[in-house]
Amino acid sequence: MRLLDIFGLDRRRPDWVRLAERLDRRPKPVDPDLREEAQRLHRHLSRFLQISDPWMLRKTGVAEDDLPPGTDWHWRPRLLCGQVSPRAVVAPENGHRLGEDAALWHDCPYNALILRQSARPRPGQAACYALQVEMMGNSCGFLSLALDLPGNALGGLGPERVLQLDTVMDAERAITIYARINLVQGPNTETMLRQLGHPAEGRGARRRVEFDLAYADLANRPIERAWLDLIFESPRLNAVTINDVLVSHHPRAQA
Repeated sequence: MRLLDIFGLDRRRPDWVRLAERLDRRPKPVDPDLREEAQRLHRHLSRFLQISDPWMLRKTGVAEDDLPPGTDWHWRPRLLCGQVSPRAVVAPENGHRLGEDAALWHDCPYNALILRQSARPRPGQAACYALQVEMMGNSCGFLSLALDLPGNALGGLGPERVLQLDTVMDAERAITIYARINLVQGPNTETMLRQLGHPAEGRGARRRVEFDLAYADLANRPIERAWLDLIFESPRLNAVTINDVLVSHHPRAQA
């Protein structure tokens, strides 16, 4: 079987190298359909590069002693396990995707942000990559990193479960960061908010918060989608580095 067949490519598709060189020599408007095809191909290739990252294939879990008894699921975003492409982005648009399960949402004028993914020096039991969000302006009102929980997390979620979040972050200046879990059931979305504290420079300690789903107003039906927001309060003239994010769930203690 040809390599092109394995990846679902076709020799009749555009020669992107030749097209790029031609446009570089003589810039001109491009067929919107061609740009859409290029963007779709870029998303597929970026996902392939991320999940085939050598570090992604290593053990990037967590020591069982660090999780509560009964923990039967834990997850780390692919953003922190495999390399995204590009690894640095200047002036990202609102909703900019960072791999398959993460997106940045903001209202910063002129998109005055810089995103950098960097390899951590000693990968292994923790995240292999970190993400730095640098805030260049002083008038940004909202900034959030949204992390989509995978489908295999949803079946076990319900009022008898506790969702746990462990993070390691530091910042140039102290900043308040919140974590919000969003649980979708049909037309309704139930949310729970917790404060993660005030990360500051050199303070890369693990912070833990819990979401006891017994206190969520959940209907007696499956959870169809869930995502976690890391919300930055007053995100101005600062830089926050997200070194690790680990989500897990376990049974709540019986009264």
